Parts: sequence; structure tokens; C-alpha cells
Amino acid sequence: MAGPSSPLRRCFFVLALLALLCIHVSFAADHHFEGFDSDDVADDEEAVTETLDHPPPIQLTRTHADLPPPDREQEEDSETSQLSDLPQIPSSNGLEYWDEDEFEGIPEEQSPEAPKITENATPDDPSSDPIKTAKPQKAGGPRSYTVEIVCVSFLIMFAINFFTGKRENENIALAWAAKFGARDSIFDKNFSLVGVGEGDDPPLLLKEEQNVFKFYASGRRYCSGLLATMELQSRHDLISRLCNWVMRGRDEISFEVYMNEEAMDQVVFAVARRKAAKGMQKEVRDLQRYGSLLSGPPGGRKWVAEELAVISESKEVAGDLITEAVLDQVFGEKAFEKFGKGFISMHFSDQHLGTTTHKKMLLFKFALPDAKNMADMTRLVALIPYYIDLIGRYKLSSQARSKTESARSKAAQEAFKEQQNARQEALQKRKADRKKMLEEAEAKLGAEAIRKKESKDRARQAKKGMPRVRMTRAH
Repeated sequence: MAGPSSPLRRCFFVLALLALLCIHVSFAADHHFEGFDSDDVADDEEAVTETLDHPPPIQLTRTHADLPPPDREQEEDSETSQLSDLPQIPSSNGLEYWDEDEFEGIPEEQSPEAPKITENATPDDPSSDPIKTAKPQKAGGPRSYTVEIVCVSFLIMFAINFFTGKRENENIALAWAAKFGARDSIFDKNFSLVGVGEGDDPPLLLKEEQNVFKFYASGRRYCSGLLATMELQSRHDLISRLCNWVMRGRDEISFEVYMNEEAMDQVVFAVARRKAAKGMQKEVRDLQRYGSLLSGPPGGRKWVAEELAVISESKEVAGDLITEAVLDQVFGEKAFEKFGKGFISMHFSDQHLGTTTHKKMLLFKFALPDAKNMADMTRLVALIPYYIDLIGRYKLSSQARSKTESARSKAAQEAFKEQQNARQEALQKRKADRKKMLEEAEAKLGAEAIRKKESKDRARQAKKGMPRVRMTRAH
């Protein structure tokens, strides 16, 4: 019996040892496998289920200072009671089916912190009450239309002023034309053709702008025509109207009489108010070159009013053109106070330098009165035909003529010198520009091209320096 039982015992003993060894290995592997401790996994599973199954408790914040401070024990009891009363929410992520032998670790979700109760909060602190801190925005008041009303009012005023100012300027121009350009008026009696058009009854005025009107007359001896230009205030423009009201602007009319070449002698003469006369002598070219301001009357005779100044090439011309009739009608002391309020200037010259092709011209400039007072400038307008006839018939004396001819020859020489100087300056400028262009072209050339150019220049200079030899053939 001992023989056959010994191998069985040995086999049993070996199997027992193997079983113990397997148990030991499995136990050691369970304890040394990372992140899979049985106790830790159980604790983590309980924590995750608690955080996922139950939402965070809602706590109220007490903001009144007179309430007693909260009791921690009562608060914990109330929290546990609230947690027990809440229904169990099943987990939606399926963590109850995870296998602890297949995954490492568990994702943990942190629950949001519950709002804390501030014990020191007072009603006066607006930051402790979130409802009070979010202040509603004030509703906007009624919109102000002040700017729009002002702009619309200005536009309405501008439009009304445009039409009223336009009509006012037209009334002034028509009143002047009816007084001096209509039938049996001064210009109708002294000119055969009056108006700006052709036909039996042409229009008297030509309107170039809202404040500029022109009148034309022709058909008189000693002159080829007359052009009157009325420059009125810009009454149609509201801003210009205000500026003219502040600066005391005035309406003006200027007359240009184009004299015939053979009808006007060598005359440079002007009469104006003293302040304007000084400006004319400095600015007007012919007055600056030929005329001079007269200090007193020639020969102690009766002279113009003290407000006026005379610029003339000689005293003889001034004495011949300021006649007794003119002094009695306009330029005398008493007559000028009564009838000369609208007088500005008059200028006669056979050397007129202007925009027109005519050199011999008579220029008159007067101020226009109101539309109802056009008769006040009747004597001023009467000066125009009077001086056309006077200048057309006037002839210089031999002494005055020699003086004027020498002055004009001297002026011609000065003008020729000025032209020569201008030509020389233009020539020098062209040379300088050409030299500059050549220098810029040389700067762009290469070294080899510069060397060739210099060699050509040296050869040219050497050829010029060689003596000239004249060869003759022997007979």
C-alpha cells in the first residue's frame, strides 16, 4: 500500500504548491498594479456617484446686518436633510459599468462651489447684493431736434434772401436803365445805338451774374463805343449781404469809353478822392510812369474841392481839362457837396495798359444810389458825353507836346530795355536748364562713355588752338 500511495501524495503536494504560488502572485499583482487599489477604487466610485447623482445645494445669502449669524451645525443638518429629500438622478455617463481591470483612473468632476454667506455684509454695501449691483439703464429722454431746426431755418432764410436779393438788384439795374438808357434819356440823345442786342427795340441790359449787369452804347463821334458795367452788392447771398452790411458795401458803376486813335492826343489825367488818388498813382502803370500829383491849382485859378486830388502829366493839361463848367456842375466846393456824393474817380489816358486792345480810353467810376434816387447821379452821368467831346477836340501846345513826346520816348526806351532784360533772363534760364540736363545725362553714362566724351572734347579744344593755315594755289 505504501508504494502506490507515495506518487499520489507527491502529485497532490505539487498541485498544492502550485495553487499557493498562483494565489500569492495574483495577490501581489493586485497590490502592485498602478491606480487600482481596491479600497481606493471603492472610495473613488462612491465619491463620483455622489457628485454626479446629487446637484450642489442652493444657499441663500443674507444681506441684512440685523439678522443673527448662521449656525454651522444647523446648516449641516439642513444640508443632509435636503440631500436625503432630493430624488436620485440616474447617471448618464455610464460609469457604473466600468471595469477596474481595464482602465486606469477615473475622471473626476469638481462640483461648483456654493455661494458663501458673508457675515459682514450690510445694506449700505452695494457689492454684497448682486440684485442691487445690476442697475437698470435709464430710458433715453425725448430727442432734441435743435440742430435740425437751425439748419432748416437757415436754408429757408437763405432761399428767401436769394429771391428777394435777386429782385432787389434787378430793380436797381432796371431803374438806372430806365433813367439813363430809355428813350429821350442822356445816352439815347448822345448815341445812335443803345442796348446789347440787334433790332428795332434791343434789350438795354445784359445780365452776366446775379449782381453784374452791362449796358452798351455806340454811334458817336470821337469814340467807337461805350461799355457800362454795374457791379452791385451780392444781395442774393445771405452771408455776403451780412458782410456788406457790416463793412458798408456799395453799388458801383464803371464806364469805359473807347476813343478813336486820331481823336485823342497825348493825355494822361485823373481825378479822384485823395485817398483813392494816392493808391491809383502807385498801382496804375501809366499814372505811375507819366503822371504826378498836383499840389495846387495852376495859375491861382479856381480849383476842385478839397476832398479831390488831381493827377496829371502837366499843369497845362490839368488846367485845360478842369473847366469852369465842370467846376460849377460837379467839382466845385458847393457843387461837390450836393452832387458829388457818388463820384469815385475818372481817368483819361492814351497809354492805357489793360485787358482790352484799346490804349486810348476814358474811364469813369461812380457809386449807384437807391432805385428811387437815380436822379441824384444825373450830373455825374452828364460828364461822360461832355468829356468825350472835350478830349476829342483837345490839342496840346507845342511846349506840352515836346514834353510829352520826350517822356514817351524815354518810357519806350525803358520798356525796350525791360524787354531785352527779360529776353536775356529767359535765355540764361534756358542755358542753365540745358546744362543741367546734360549733367544729369552724363551722370547716367558709364565710365567708358565718359572717357570717350572727354577725349572728344580734348581733341576739339586742341583743334581750335591750332593756327589756321591758308593755302593758295600758284598760277
